[in-house]
Amino acid sequence: MMKYDVIIIGSGPAGYVAAIRAGQVGLKTAIVEKENIGGMCLNWGCIPSKAMIESAKLFNRINIDAARFGIEGIDKKNISFNYAKAAKRANAVVSRLTKGIEFLLKKNGVEIISGEAKITSDSTVTVGNRSMEADKIIIATGSAFPDTETVKNDLIVDIKNLFSDREIPENIVVAGENSVAIELAQFFSLTRKNVTLAVPSNIIMPLADEYLANYMLGILKKNKINIVYNSAIESFDKAYTDGELLLNETKVKCDLFINGTKRNAVLPAMDIELELDNDFIKTDDDCLTSIPNIYAVGDVNGKSTFAHIGSAQGLHVIDQIKGIKSKLDLKKYPLNMYTVPEVAQIGSTEAEIKKMDIEYKISEFPLSANGKAMTEGTNEGFVRILSETKYGEVLGVQIVAPHATDLIAEASAYMQLEATIYDVAKTVHAHPTISEVFMEAGFEAVDKAIHK
Repeated sequence: MMKYDVIIIGSGPAGYVAAIRAGQVGLKTAIVEKENIGGMCLNWGCIPSKAMIESAKLFNRINIDAARFGIEGIDKKNISFNYAKAAKRANAVVSRLTKGIEFLLKKNGVEIISGEAKITSDSTVTVGNRSMEADKIIIATGSAFPDTETVKNDLIVDIKNLFSDREIPENIVVAGENSVAIELAQFFSLTRKNVTLAVPSNIIMPLADEYLANYMLGILKKNKINIVYNSAIESFDKAYTDGELLLNETKVKCDLFINGTKRNAVLPAMDIELELDNDFIKTDDDCLTSIPNIYAVGDVNGKSTFAHIGSAQGLHVIDQIKGIKSKLDLKKYPLNMYTVPEVAQIGSTEAEIKKMDIEYKISEFPLSANGKAMTEGTNEGFVRILSETKYGEVLGVQIVAPHATDLIAEASAYMQLEATIYDVAKTVHAHPTISEVFMEAGFEAVDKAIHK
């Protein structure tokens, strides 16, 4: 029986990052994948969806801004969005990245095993007829959207099969309230489709600060996306009749239904019994399961569905295995949404700060007063900093901006270093740049913004 230091089950961002790091620090490592290296994020989710969104953003901007930017000769009547070509480009990006990940795994001595893993004990795993032993096992099998059983399956498409060479009809219904559902709803809206967002609860963006959620709600309404709240579908077959879908007593046109609701954990086959929490693998703060030798990282432990947080968990576990002790503080990792404009958040929300009974202040600076944003014609949005009043420590940052998902990294550095608003105000930013909004918001918290 082959013996390893670490066996990792699943090669998504949580699994492959852990595997690469394990190889780098000298651990004999194997990674088991039953489908594609990179998992859902790289093959069907994060990467292809963002590539498609970029195509939609360009299409939309040409339609809206070309003449305003002095570009003439474009006949808008002849401009159309070719979904198949956009998907082909997205899949080319995916192919290049998956090959890169496979190269890095091999470069760092990680053995890639194709097949479906079964955990047979706290230290053994089988793949087909092959049995392996490991000091540590890391489960990184991810999550999946719940199945929607229906005889009308030609109407329903899941994320895994969405970005392919297909015809996209006019009336799209996207179910969900989280970032994935909102991104997809806006994507189809930008490509001039009629879109309904079927929200199963009474709010959108449940993890976001209410201020951000309300702002984004205004954007979706401006995009003319129809939002129907409290519209969980128990039976699609019963809700769908003659081209219309019944959502909370409201009938909407539906030619294509995309299930973007909350995902469920994908559990590996096991002869052991791991403790679960709401059907996800229960772990402690170090991602250790109820069995001492087995860890669970990424979506499968239910702590987060964001790829970068799964990767952070994977790195943290390898540190633990190597005896490096550290704290995994999920509040110091950003939440991103790739809408137009983008949305990002890190740290505590205003509601959470109030619950902790901390005295705080809010400083906000709009992109409409930022020179770079004005030159780009993308000056919708803001940076909003929540800080405690006594010492000025930054407690949370929220951004709405064209590149909010990049800008939030600066806020992440502030949070990691427990920086204050005084540090933010003193940080010099090149001019003109969008990032100057941080300095302005810092000055706003200390005294007054310079350009406000």
